[in-house]
Amino acid sequence: MFDVIGLGASACDFLSVVPHYPAVDERLRMLGVQRQGGGEAATAMVTLSRLGMKASYVGKVGDDEMGRFMLDEFMREGVDTSRVVVEKGGSSVFAFAIVDKETGKRTILWHKQLEPLAPDELDEGFMLSAKILHVDYHEPEAAITAARWFKEAGKTVVLDIDTIDSQLQKLVKLADVVIGSEAFAKRFASGSDYFDAVENICSLGPETVVFTLGEKGCLCRSRGEAFVQPAFEVDVVDTTGSGDVFHGAFIYGILHNWDLRKTAEFSNAVAAMKCRKVGGRAGIPTRKEVDEFLKNAKTKK
Repeated sequence: MFDVIGLGASACDFLSVVPHYPAVDERLRMLGVQRQGGGEAATAMVTLSRLGMKASYVGKVGDDEMGRFMLDEFMREGVDTSRVVVEKGGSSVFAFAIVDKETGKRTILWHKQLEPLAPDELDEGFMLSAKILHVDYHEPEAAITAARWFKEAGKTVVLDIDTIDSQLQKLVKLADVVIGSEAFAKRFASGSDYFDAVENICSLGPETVVFTLGEKGCLCRSRGEAFVQPAFEVDVVDTTGSGDVFHGAFIYGILHNWDLRKTAEFSNAVAAMKCRKVGGRAGIPTRKEVDEFLKNAKTKK
């Protein structure tokens, strides 16, 4: 039924652009403010839909205005939400992102007041209708259950992770592909190049491990091959959601059976293009736009 099902976080993002990051007790006029959908798994599914794939989001929202806003955004993007759980009286996840106009870097403050998505709120048959399961670390119990179903069915599990504990380590062991942030890489590294961190994660079971390194590109390892794929040069407006978009693009490469280098290059391109607009989703390109970008794009030295 679907190319990918994403299970995890969906959020309502309030984004403010400021001339510089404010100091403590400083009053600063915002240069702009807007609202977009956000969340790791959710934005990855929007990315895949923009690129032409059939995607479904599974997660939980509140029955408030922000929850309705998120569901409406999914509908506009063509992402299925038929298995989203709406919690009565629940307050949907929301975040405030402060974007520095000079650098495009952002600081995010977020709030969650929902019950965790429970394993018994998942439909096994529905979940297994997808070729790939993409999970983040926000709903660990439900994610572990779904990942076990996919492993038993011989299907692919992709994990987006930024932190680690005993429960999340179970998810790492169930994943075929682990994509982590630089902060995650640092937890497993003895130095600054992260190659030993890649090997440490691979020893837990994943076949492919990727670390997103921002303006330094990404570090990839699979089947003994390890390399750094450089980032592309763009005029950065906002980095919010760039990692989430990278994950969606990487799954796109898996679905098309591309080799690791082509998948990494494509994912870096999609993430870079996103950074040209404010918010996690406004700048997500179509496949045609990515192809045009890659004809003349330059990588960072």
